[in-house]
Amino acid sequence: MSIDQAVHSLANRVKELKPVIETEEATKTALIIPFISTVLGYDVTDPREVIPEFTADVGVKKGEKVDYAIKSGDDFRFLIECKKIGEPLSLDHANQLIRYFNVTDTEFAILTNGEVYEFYAQLDAVNRMDEKPFMTIDLANIDARIFPHLEMCTKSRFDSETIAASAEQLKYVSEIRKVLSRQFKEPDTDWVKMVAARVTSRRMTAQTLEAFTKLVTTAQNQFLKDEANRRLQSAQEHDESVNVEPADTVDEDPDAAEDSGGIVTTEEELQAFGIIRAICCAEIPVGDIYLRDAKSYCAILYQDNNRKPIARLYFDRKIPRIVLFDAEKHQHQHDLDSIAGIYEFSDQLRERCRVLRDQ
Repeated sequence: MSIDQAVHSLANRVKELKPVIETEEATKTALIIPFISTVLGYDVTDPREVIPEFTADVGVKKGEKVDYAIKSGDDFRFLIECKKIGEPLSLDHANQLIRYFNVTDTEFAILTNGEVYEFYAQLDAVNRMDEKPFMTIDLANIDARIFPHLEMCTKSRFDSETIAASAEQLKYVSEIRKVLSRQFKEPDTDWVKMVAARVTSRRMTAQTLEAFTKLVTTAQNQFLKDEANRRLQSAQEHDESVNVEPADTVDEDPDAAEDSGGIVTTEEELQAFGIIRAICCAEIPVGDIYLRDAKSYCAILYQDNNRKPIARLYFDRKIPRIVLFDAEKHQHQHDLDSIAGIYEFSDQLRERCRVLRDQ
């Protein structure tokens, strides 16, 4: 099961069971243990990997426990503190998680209520858990852009250096988005002055500031609506483009002459397309990522332009294959053990998108 399938499956479980879960222990059993098992990939029945009610005496605090410790050999990978589903997540009520983080050699921690999972690191100071998470997964509102980063936290793909490098970017992008969200809802004085200074030389008296606060709010709301409409239109155009035309080629591919008769886009190709969009939307708008099918392969294109291929899928063979492109449009073929294997090429796909975006 791919990471996106596992997350969506668990999200459906949360939706079904949330109304009947009444305790923290039920939350652990019904939701958090399946997350550790099916999403992160750890054996919850093996106490060498997943230790429930982990105890480590901290200073004068004796016998205090953290809900789960996940280990690999002697190394801690995650400490997990659990709350009842529906409860707000706050480090003010998870002091033992912070203390345990500081006295063990773990680099990452998770605070969760079974529906929302907050991932913490030590980016601000060594051996001190950050006050803000670097990644948040809300199963009631899944952001597909998280999947490549969550994949790196799984047992099979775990690499602390890679996670830490990604965590810094994720954390600050998340915090900046929160700042922008607040400003779009209710712009503060400094924000209004900064925007106003770009469009007028008028002195910012109290009256002028009040007027521009309304103007900035109106302009921001109009911008958001226009952007939403643009993306909706782009998505609709994308839906209409799937299975309409065969994919053309880059640099004289003989398949370019194939007509569209008999072309069927398979479920496996659509799943692969979803994974590629989840990876690539970190660099380019999801509405700019198109699928165009042909008889012998399935093309993933940037802005529906057959001269701007992101990847090609060859799934009509015994061993499925993905073809990636470098900056010079040279093709690189890779056989796949499974559709989820596409995640292994996340870096190459994102780099390809950066090249196409900046052309």
